[in-house]
Amino acid sequence: MKKYYDPLTHPHCQAQPYAASYWASSTTLPTPKPPPASSQTFEVAIIGGGFSGLLTAYYLASHYNIDCCVIEANQVGYGASARNAGFVLKGSGRLSYPKIVNKWGMSVAKGIYSEFSESVERVSNLITEHSIACDSQERGYLKVAHSLNAMQSLKEQTKLLTELGDSATLLSKEHLKAHFMNHAQAYGAMRLSDGFGINPLKLLLGYRQITLNAGVTLFENSLVRSSHSTSNGHELVINDTSISIRAKNIVFAGNAYNNKVTHPIINNRYIPIMSSIMVTRPLNQLELSLTGLKTHQVTMDTRTLKYYYRLLPDKRLLFGGRGAVFASQQQHPRFLKGLKQGLTDCFPCLNGISHDYYWSGFVAATLDDMPHVNFKDSIGYILGYCGAGVSFSAQAAFRLAQQISGQSPPNLPLYNTSLPYVPFPKFRRLGQLAFYQYATVADRL
Repeated sequence: MKKYYDPLTHPHCQAQPYAASYWASSTTLPTPKPPPASSQTFEVAIIGGGFSGLLTAYYLASHYNIDCCVIEANQVGYGASARNAGFVLKGSGRLSYPKIVNKWGMSVAKGIYSEFSESVERVSNLITEHSIACDSQERGYLKVAHSLNAMQSLKEQTKLLTELGDSATLLSKEHLKAHFMNHAQAYGAMRLSDGFGINPLKLLLGYRQITLNAGVTLFENSLVRSSHSTSNGHELVINDTSISIRAKNIVFAGNAYNNKVTHPIINNRYIPIMSSIMVTRPLNQLELSLTGLKTHQVTMDTRTLKYYYRLLPDKRLLFGGRGAVFASQQQHPRFLKGLKQGLTDCFPCLNGISHDYYWSGFVAATLDDMPHVNFKDSIGYILGYCGAGVSFSAQAAFRLAQQISGQSPPNLPLYNTSLPYVPFPKFRRLGQLAFYQYATVADRL
C-alpha cells in the first residue's frame, strides 16, 4: 500500500503510519485494545474511533444505557482527531453566520449559533467533569483581518454575532498590537471570548478512557472489510477473518478518513482537504518581544485559504494552513516553504526560524459548507466538520446519540438535511486545484 493514506485512492487506512506530530511527541499511546476474537452482537456498532465515534458511544452508554461498540481500523489517535491544531471554536463549518442568515433567516441562525456555542461548553465540561489533562490554554479566539475589506466584513460579523447573543469585540490594529500580537499584516481583529486551545491527542485519550469507563467495547486494529444488511440489522466483517460484528444500528464516524466506497449513504458526499501544520522551536525572549505575542489564545485570519496559529505552553509557535491536494505530495518541500512564508509575512522577525515538527491530515468539507448529523433507517453518520471538528464533534455525538435513542434533535439544517451529493466526483481534485488558484488571487485583493 502507498505510504500516505488518501481517502480517494486507498481502499482503507489500516496499517498506515501515525502522524509525526508535536502532540504525539509528548504523549504515550495506551496499549491498543485487541480486535474481536469471536463474532459478537451489539445494539449499535460505530465505525471510527476518533472524537465523533468515541463520544457517540459514550453518550449512548452513559445517557441511554445502549449496548454499543467502537471499531477502529488502527489505534485511536491515527486520524484527524489527533492531527489537528487543537482549536476549540464555535465555528459554523465554512458557512459564515451572515450567509446562514441570508439562507435560512435569523431564527435558524440563532439555533445553529446556539448549537456551536454549546459545543464549546460541552468540550469544556467534559474536560472539567472527567479531569482530562489536555493542556487547556486561556480562553479567547482572535479572527485577524488580513485586508481592509476583511476588516469591514468583521465589523458586520461583530454586529451580527452581538444580535445572536455573543460578546464579540472588534479590535483596532493598534489595540491588537498593544494587547495581543504585533501582526505585520493585520488591519484589526474580532475577538470571541470562549474559544481555547488544547492538546487534541490528550483530549482524545481522555475521551477513550471515559468511553471505556462507561462500559463501551472498543476494538482497535479492526478494519471493517465489508458490511451488508441482514434481517436483524447489519453485519460487519472484521480484518481478514470470518469474524463479524452484528448490530441493529451502525454509525459511520470516520469523517475524512472514510474511503470513497465506505457506504452509499456517504460516498461522494464530501471533499477531503489536506491541511498542514508546523511547530517551531521554542521562541526566545527577544522573538517573543518582537512578535508582540502576549497571548496563548487561538488565532485565525480571514483569508479564504486561512492561516491559523497559537503560542503553545512551551513557547513554541504552532502555525497551520493549506496543505497538498494529493496525499502523495504532502512532504514536498514547497508546502512547508509556503507555511514558513506565511509565518514570515505575519511575523517578519521569525524569518528563517527552524521547525521541530511538521505533519498533515485531512478534513472533510461538504458541498454546502456545513456538517451533517443524521440517523435514518438504522444507519447514522457524522460528516463534514469543515475544520471545526474539535468542538462540534462533542455536540454532534450528543445529538446523534439522541436520534439513535429515539429523541428528536433541534429542527435545524445540521440535523434535518442530508449530505449533498458532490457532482462529477471523479474531478474533485481538479476542482480543488482550480479553487486554490482562485482563492490565492482573491486573498491578495
